[in-house]
Amino acid sequence: MAKPLMAKATAVWLVDNTTISFKQIADFVGMHELEVQGIADGDVATGVKGFDPIANNQLTQDEIDSAQNNPLHKLKLKFNAAAAGEEKRRGPRYTPLSKRQDRPNSILWLVKFHPELSDGQIAKLVGTTKPTIQSIRERTHWNISNMQPIDPVALGLCKQSELDAIVQKAAAKKAAEGGVMSDDERRKLVSTEQSLEMDAAPKIPTAIEGLETFSLSDDPVEEKDEEPILDADSFFNLPKGGAEDEDEDDLRP
Repeated sequence: MAKPLMAKATAVWLVDNTTISFKQIADFVGMHELEVQGIADGDVATGVKGFDPIANNQLTQDEIDSAQNNPLHKLKLKFNAAAAGEEKRRGPRYTPLSKRQDRPNSILWLVKFHPELSDGQIAKLVGTTKPTIQSIRERTHWNISNMQPIDPVALGLCKQSELDAIVQKAAAKKAAEGGVMSDDERRKLVSTEQSLEMDAAPKIPTAIEGLETFSLSDDPVEEKDEEPILDADSFFNLPKGGAEDEDEDDLRP
């Protein structure tokens, strides 16, 4: 539940100006019931000036009256149409100063390994500008020679879930447009965990590799009898008994 502005000061005002129970006030401002009791005893928030929630458009008098009449009633903030949607982050992502020097390396990684991402998606993911992304794509960045591609998740510029979500969104958009993706692009469009579990992509043999194992015997249409394999010793070893017969003929008168 949303909490009021200046919660402790609001609690001080409610303790001083209403008969609402400590439990109700604690639940409304997000404090512990004993802290609210300490405010009433003067032990907590000494010197804090009360903050009027009615004058500051956070509570209505009817809401306070309902809480005073019913100890089980829970105070609710007054709806403010001007504050609707303020929780949504506006503008580019904030990047700490200590990590801004690594941001070009993360952009180079995204451009290299996820070319399907648009400049707007990359800018929103790591908090950069489109001219910077364009200069890295065209390799006209002033420090391009010293840059190395580094995963933005490893640099802490974004979360893995955010990267996977934006990659899947790019895949769905490309599929809707009817684009034909290569095998490398399909591997890049899956999540990091799935990509690590995939087998390596088969490589096509060159003009020489793989041809030495091909022979006519591999042809399923025509089969030939395999010839016996002869080694060098078979040419020099004589049959048994041949040499002995020649010696006997020489000794015979």
